[in-house]
Amino acid sequence: MQNHKTLWQIFAAPILIGVLSSIGLIAALVGDGWWDGISWLTLALPVLLYFFFVLRRRRVNS
Repeated sequence: MQNHKTLWQIFAAPILIGVLSSIGLIAALVGDGWWDGISWLTLALPVLLYFFFVLRRRRVNS
């Protein structure tokens, strides 16, 4: 039996990552101080997720 996913299940995580990245880019342009912290956290998220899934895939394939 095939497990079908809805469009929301497929696109929820990429949409969330895109929204957070947009917030990070806006925060980087708006100001200094805690705005910099917000931008660093939100813009680091896609990079951290990339490394997490690459390392997870290597462990599964090994």
